[in-house]
Amino acid sequence: MPDNDATDAGGSRAREGARRTPARKGLVVEMTQAQAATRRGEDTDGAGAPAVRWRGEDVPVIGSYDVVVVGGGASGSACGIRCAMEGLSTLVVDRYSLLGGSATNALVCPMMPTYVDHLEVLRMVEGGLAATGAPTRDDYTTMVWFAPEQLGMVLEDLLYDNGGQALYDATLVGVVCEAGRITHAVLSVVEGLVAVAADGFVDASGDAALARAAGVATSAGDEEGANQVSSLRFTMGGVDVERYRDYVLSLDDHFSPLVDGYFFESAMVAGRGFKLEPTFRRGVEAGILREEDLRYYQTFSLPGKPGCIALNCPHVASMRSNTTAVARTAALREAHGTIRRLARFLREMMPGFEGSYVMQVAPLIGIRESWRVRGKYLLTEDDYARQARFDDGVVKGDWYIDVHSNKKGLYHNNTYRHGDYYEIPWRSMVCDEVPNLAVVGRCISATFLMQASVRILPTVIDMGDVAGSACALSARSGVALADLDGSRLRRFA
Repeated sequence: MPDNDATDAGGSRAREGARRTPARKGLVVEMTQAQAATRRGEDTDGAGAPAVRWRGEDVPVIGSYDVVVVGGGASGSACGIRCAMEGLSTLVVDRYSLLGGSATNALVCPMMPTYVDHLEVLRMVEGGLAATGAPTRDDYTTMVWFAPEQLGMVLEDLLYDNGGQALYDATLVGVVCEAGRITHAVLSVVEGLVAVAADGFVDASGDAALARAAGVATSAGDEEGANQVSSLRFTMGGVDVERYRDYVLSLDDHFSPLVDGYFFESAMVAGRGFKLEPTFRRGVEAGILREEDLRYYQTFSLPGKPGCIALNCPHVASMRSNTTAVARTAALREAHGTIRRLARFLREMMPGFEGSYVMQVAPLIGIRESWRVRGKYLLTEDDYARQARFDDGVVKGDWYIDVHSNKKGLYHNNTYRHGDYYEIPWRSMVCDEVPNLAVVGRCISATFLMQASVRILPTVIDMGDVAGSACALSARSGVALADLDGSRLRRFA
């Protein structure tokens, strides 16, 4: 589709035609309580405030919106930003205190390299990061570098500057549905249970929490139910990065092309021929490390923070399934011990780390894959292999199939050259069960293997951008999200 047609979904014509609700004050739409109750079919409590019945309880309704996005990660924030840009009253609900999801709270940085054109919100995000004065690009790769809290603040500013809102410290606990449509999301907040109403809902929770609450079919894990391995990231300060780089390069280690400049990356995976492995083996021999600590090690520089690095480890391979709180708690406990051992080993035995210290342990475990919805189209590894194109293809993906497996270690299927890509169809972001629901991020409709490609930050940010345009098109046309002609959402030929 020609670029000028994209205004139907994401440009000025959409902004001019987008339906607006009355102006808001705080989290409550400025309409009379009777109007608010009538609009959503709500009752009122004795004081006349709108409430909705959920599991035998009257839950106060604190706001009514065009769109509610559940999950303020990269994809959810992008969706909220696009919705707000389109003139929709928008609320992004998140259980943490800063937008960005795994990128900010699980310290998942930087953005992995990609060689396809991406959409406007991602460009806005990088522009906001660059405006902080910290570098976002190196001279060798296409990675976008960021410090986690900087990304979260940029996303928050973009959301609010365009008229959207966030609700922090809020956890989804259920939904109210009528005639198959979600009418309210029920949230646990500091004052108790509250509800928010909307015409359209977007599940950006990562765990398909909203979709599961609404009865959408899901899958989790591989054919045996095993999820990808999770990691608990942490950051360290006091690192002499140049001394560390010199040591790594002295080992004839060419894992990273970043041989000079501010940024550096390094890695070691046991049994894969990495040049750093003998150094780690000495840590095992000294009784500092355990064998399982050598499963996966990776470091990245942090922009604007000289002497600081982010570590993409440890792997917690003992957690076969991550779909219970008990399992995640046990994994966190195990990972905390591993981090103490790794930090001691690096400080005592790794050149450049002599004066290092742990700055932060991620408050959120890094979940690579959990639940995935079963949407109108299941994206598969065959689509990766054939570089699939669809009439309703709305996002380009080019990251390889990157599985961190409990059983096989790392499994990579990387057949693309720069510029190759597959398309993600709109049908993989909607489902049959709930017409006014879209799904973005790592929990879209994809197989276990294919999900390992779609999950990187640039791709999921584009998903959110497109879903925001879809919400605007749905509001303007009166066509439910699941029934939209996805070809109208394409922004590339």
